Amino acid sequence: MSVTKPLQEDNRLDPVKPDSAINLSGALSPVVLPERYNYIGVFLTMKCNFHCSYCINRFNGQLPEGRILSGEEWLAGLNRLVSRSDLPVSLQGGEPTLHPDFFAIVRGIKPELHIDLLTNLDVALDRFMAEVDPSRILREAPYASIRVSYHPEAEKIEVLAARVLRLQAAGYHIGIWGVAHPGLQKEIARAEAYCTGLGIDFRTKEFLGEVDGQMFGNLSFPDACDRQACRQVQCRTTELLIGPGGDIFRCHADLYQNRGAVGHILDPHFNIDDSFRLCDNYGQCNPCDVKLKTNRFQEFGHTSVEIRKQ
Repeated sequence: MSVTKPLQEDNRLDPVKPDSAINLSGALSPVVLPERYNYIGVFLTMKCNFHCSYCINRFNGQLPEGRILSGEEWLAGLNRLVSRSDLPVSLQGGEPTLHPDFFAIVRGIKPELHIDLLTNLDVALDRFMAEVDPSRILREAPYASIRVSYHPEAEKIEVLAARVLRLQAAGYHIGIWGVAHPGLQKEIARAEAYCTGLGIDFRTKEFLGEVDGQMFGNLSFPDACDRQACRQVQCRTTELLIGPGGDIFRCHADLYQNRGAVGHILDPHFNIDDSFRLCDNYGQCNPCDVKLKTNRFQEFGHTSVEIRKQ
């Protein structure tokens, strides 16, 4: 099995300033998360140093590269959010640690906002431990605040487990998640047994996507991802999804294809519109949005997007 090498420093994205109409000179008004919201997804960059064949980010095609906000801009946008102790900011991507200002972003997020991190952990651990206090990514939750993804196509579980054990011993709240891809189930089961024996919290995630013409995933709306003709529906999200350039999207499908942004995190006039919106792309949905899953309290039966068919 070949292991994908990390990106070199000069291959990382350079932050690009947002449109000149967006001004950081003054304080931005607060953005209050609706009580019914279940998730805050902050996609610092879509770059990833792994290239897994089954990546859900590429379900609807190749991701656009786009631009990214600088650390200063991310902090201006994120620190205007008013959330709850049970609704953290989840830093992710792509691989979030590839953002050139990743550590500054973690340090600069206001204490009132809890942080979760979704990562492949292909990062220099010495620097990570020097820059990130374990208490900063720690909260009361039924799952780890640092959720490490295991990708058998790109790494060995023995190497990843050793890295996780090192952070665990240093006080980080960390666990490993493996995707139960139909072609990788034996390896995922082996990895789970190996990690459990070492005292690592290892959990599996349902595979979402298509293999040999068969769609996998327990979907609330199975025809939403058939990728046939587009149909019009009304939908309402339970998630705040912020793309690398600061655009806010109503669903993962829009985010991954960079279409139909409903706002920008640095727009001083932005407020969350918690209502149903017309959508002309039903049938081209991403499984993340219509998967029947657990909510942030690990209660089963939640779907990220509510859909009203016309």
